[in-house]
Amino acid sequence: MEIDERFMRRALQLARLGQGAVSPNPMVGAVIVHDGQIIGEGYHRQWGGPHAEVNAVNSVADKRLLPLSTMYVTLEPCSHYGKTPPCAEMLVRERIPRVVVGITDPFARVSGRGVKMLRDAGAEVVTGVLADECLALNRRFITAHTCRRPYIMLKWAQSADGYMGREGEKVVFSTDVTMMWMHRERSRCDAILVGAGTVAADDPSLTVRRWCAARQPLRVVLDGRLSMPLGSRLLTDELPTLIYNNVKDGKEGSVEYVRIDTSSPMAWLADLYGRGITSLMVEGGACVLDGLLGAGMWDEARIETAATVLGGGITAPAAPRGIVVASEWHGANSITTLVNDVKTCIEV
Repeated sequence: MEIDERFMRRALQLARLGQGAVSPNPMVGAVIVHDGQIIGEGYHRQWGGPHAEVNAVNSVADKRLLPLSTMYVTLEPCSHYGKTPPCAEMLVRERIPRVVVGITDPFARVSGRGVKMLRDAGAEVVTGVLADECLALNRRFITAHTCRRPYIMLKWAQSADGYMGREGEKVVFSTDVTMMWMHRERSRCDAILVGAGTVAADDPSLTVRRWCAARQPLRVVLDGRLSMPLGSRLLTDELPTLIYNNVKDGKEGSVEYVRIDTSSPMAWLADLYGRGITSLMVEGGACVLDGLLGAGMWDEARIETAATVLGGGITAPAAPRGIVVASEWHGANSITTLVNDVKTCIEV
C-alpha cells in the first residue's frame, strides 16, 4: 500500500496541471510503473483532448513493458464513447495487468463500469488509494454529478464594517493583486452568475482578463423582468450570455434567453447542470447571494474584506457557517475561503 500511495501521489501532482483547462471533465493524472520505476506518465491536458491514461501510454518508450506494468490513475478509467474512445478499453487492449484507481467515477455513464470492464478482462484492479485526496482534487466535478447541480462558489467583497457598496455608486474594494486572484478563480469555473441589479450598477464584462485562461466562462444573469439596460456589455460585446427570465425564450445574437422561474434556484441550477456546467461562481448581488445561502445551495464562499469603512450602504451577506480552509492577505485586504460540509442536492 505504501508503494501504491507513493505513485498515486505523483498521479495527483500531474492531474493538477490540468486545472482550468479540462472542465467540465475532471482533472486526472496517470502513472505507469514497471519494476518500481516510472516508465510513463500523463494527465488530461484539455477538454476534448486525449485522457490521462492515453497520454501516459503514449509516453512509454518501450511498449513491450506495458503487459508487465501497473497503471496508477486518480479517477476510474472511462468506459463510454464521448469526445474520445473508452480508456478502459484501451487498457485492456494494451494488456496492462494491474490498475490502481484513486476513486470510482460518480458520472452515471461511467460509475463502476470502467472497473468492471478491466476486471472482466482479467486485470487486477485496486480502488480507494488516497481516496480522500482524489475526492478533494475533483470536488467540483464530484459535487456536480452527485448533487445534479453545479458546484457553487459564492464570491463577494465588502468593507470592514460589512457593506458591499452604496446604491448608485461603484465602490472598488479589491487591489490589483486580489483582482488578479479573483480572475484566476473565474478561469477555473464553467460559468459566472450575477443578478440584474449588479449589471445595472456595475455594467460588468464578467470575463477573465487578468489571468491566462484556456477559455472564457459562460456569463449568466438572473433578470426576471428583463430590466437590465440594453446597452450593457453583457448584451452587446458578442460573447455568449445566458439570461434566465420570467418573460421569454429565444436567441438574439450571442444572447440566449430562457424562460424559467428565476426565484427558484433549483430550477435554474438544474438547467445549468443539464447544459454541462459543473462549476458556477456567483458574484452578486446581495439578494442573489442571500437567496442561495438561505437555501443552503452553496459549496464554497470567498469573502474579501477591505480596510475601507463605508458607514452605510448595501449590507453584505453574513459569513455562512462553514469550515475555513484558507486565509490570504494582500496589504490591508483579507480573503477568507470557507467550504460547506452539508451538501444540498437537487432531487430527481
